[in-house]
Amino acid sequence: MGRGRVEMKRIENKINRQVTFSKRRNGLLKKAYELSVLCDAEVALIIFSSRGKLYEFGSVGNTRTIERYNRCYNCTLSNNKPEETTQASSWCQEVTKLKSKYESLVRTNRNLLGEDLGEMGVKELQALERQLEAALTATRQRKTQVMMEEMEDLRKKAS
Repeated sequence: MGRGRVEMKRIENKINRQVTFSKRRNGLLKKAYELSVLCDAEVALIIFSSRGKLYEFGSVGNTRTIERYNRCYNCTLSNNKPEETTQASSWCQEVTKLKSKYESLVRTNRNLLGEDLGEMGVKELQALERQLEAALTATRQRKTQVMMEEMEDLRKKAS
């Protein structure tokens, strides 16, 4: 007997969400493999978990499949009308800029968390240290302000 329909919404319980992610990820990877074998199809599947962990499957390698996709995508763009090609080209440039900015922000975030510091030079590390010290100072000031406000509220209630 079947289970019935599953409502498509985010699973709020963290443990259930992780279990579901793991089971469905494994099922999806299995289906991708089966499709590639049964139909002799070139399949690439890339999954990032909510924590940023990478899971991938490539029947002939993800890099090769992505390069093939990009070649086909670029051919499709060149066959379109000139104004569509120009618009698509500007979108591609925008996507490239946003990807670059995103990667920079991810790298900065990892550095602020104390990760991936191996490639940084002395000047970069000093700049990161100053940035962390400034953030710590601002955090302490805000904490002091909040504590003072709470103390004032308690004094008012006690009066």
